[in-house]
Amino acid sequence: MLRVEHVHSGYGQVTVINDISLEVHAGEIVSIIGGNGVGKSTLLKTISRIVWCADGKIDFEGHDLAQLPPHMVVELGVIQVPEGRQIISELTVRENLHLGCYLKYHRLGRSGRKRLIDYVCNLFPVLGERMDQISGTLSGGEQQMLAISRALMGEPRLLLLDEPSLGLAPMVVDELCRVLVELNKDGLPLLMVEQNALIALEMAQRTYVLEGGKVALQGKSGDLLHDDKVRRVYLGIKEGVKPEKSGKTSP
Repeated sequence: MLRVEHVHSGYGQVTVINDISLEVHAGEIVSIIGGNGVGKSTLLKTISRIVWCADGKIDFEGHDLAQLPPHMVVELGVIQVPEGRQIISELTVRENLHLGCYLKYHRLGRSGRKRLIDYVCNLFPVLGERMDQISGTLSGGEQQMLAISRALMGEPRLLLLDEPSLGLAPMVVDELCRVLVELNKDGLPLLMVEQNALIALEMAQRTYVLEGGKVALQGKSGDLLHDDKVRRVYLGIKEGVKPEKSGKTSP
């Protein structure tokens, strides 16, 4: 479905990711883990075309995203939930949701927009109770629910998520993970950057480990959970100690 081939990108003269290749197959959750500054977010932004791709190919169902402007990437169905939510805090919940379907706003019509809003409110009922509330007054967890829902309003065929659990309370993380797994069970593939490596490994079928802007390890998440280096560096587990489950299991 998505194939990233030998991609290089960065900011100005600074190269951040070097010769990265990865794949996301239909129906999968794929996670990307690694330390701070290794290029995880830059990789997602490069796929979304927010960051310029200096070299390589980003194939999404026969379309090379590296050659397209960001709005055309969204039109093809590759939609990102950015790190830090990045909702427009001065707008209401409803207005933020409508921005998520901006490219097809008139084509959807009133009934189509209502269908999508009903859909996301079924996933996150609290948003239905806050529809006319100014988004900046929502809690952090509610803002993340809004950010995910805004992306879903664009009817993605592949959802990119950048640090969805960052800064949130454990109970909120549990709810978000439940919804993401539910979305995947309904057929939506996910490519997720996640700072909590245990959550990432338990949710995803496959995982890529980035180091220094390159893929250092890749494989089935269950196998990587038992890799000595992953356990020591990313899970903080000493040799011979079993990791405690987070409860966010893959579909």
